Amino acid sequence: MAFGLIIIGDEILSGKRVDKHFSKVVELLSARGLSLEWAEVLGDDRGRIISALKRTFANDDIVFSCGGIGATPDDHTRQCAAAALGVPIVLHPEAKQKIQERMQEMAREANVPFDLEKPENLHRLKMGEFPQGADIIPNPYNKIPGFAIHHGNGGAHYFMPGFPVMAWPMIEWILDTHYAHLFHQQARFEKSVLVFQSMESALTPLMEAIESEFPQVKVFSLPSVGDDQTRRHIELGVKGEAVQAAAAFDKLISELNFLKVEVQPV
Repeated sequence: MAFGLIIIGDEILSGKRVDKHFSKVVELLSARGLSLEWAEVLGDDRGRIISALKRTFANDDIVFSCGGIGATPDDHTRQCAAAALGVPIVLHPEAKQKIQERMQEMAREANVPFDLEKPENLHRLKMGEFPQGADIIPNPYNKIPGFAIHHGNGGAHYFMPGFPVMAWPMIEWILDTHYAHLFHQQARFEKSVLVFQSMESALTPLMEAIESEFPQVKVFSLPSVGDDQTRRHIELGVKGEAVQAAAAFDKLISELNFLKVEVQPV
């Protein structure tokens, strides 16, 4: 199964806020022997969000979506998910209960009477309106849940707030509750060296030959123009299934030595 990430919000694209979700999701997956296969950043545009969700609902990836599930005019994710699925948006009964519990707590903390029928409290219930058939995702920070859509052959989308303090514990709960059987299924190996005085074009045939010989391995090449500490170089390495990748790295070093290029351990 492939893991994907969708980050939603004009504030990310405008630079008003710096995204923190990408690096954290990579960290959470890596700690469990998993990896992120793709990521997208979308603004608060209904048409683009619907188009992206239609496309990603059509496969069996496990997708985390952060942002846009509030109840203000610039929050569109809940409605867009329903539109992409072609289902109505409805108030989830368990979400309603959690939101009411949170409102009651807030009233007690402020020492004010709680009136569910106040317009602002009724409006808050909209945060519990999800696409029909959705499941809720518990939010340990303030009880306002996210929602999950399961589709295809094991695929799922998990929609959470954009606030890291809420989204990150929710993602951890999702992984540990639903995908523990995928953790550390396959030992992974990644190793690289710095290659000096060589061009990527000269190394490409070697990279292609290694990937052809070791089908469970990816060869990566990261050129650098250098800095005060390091000359211009290429970080050249392999990653993938542990046994094949270790053998591929040995082959890589052997061929680099044969080519008489300057190599330095990372």
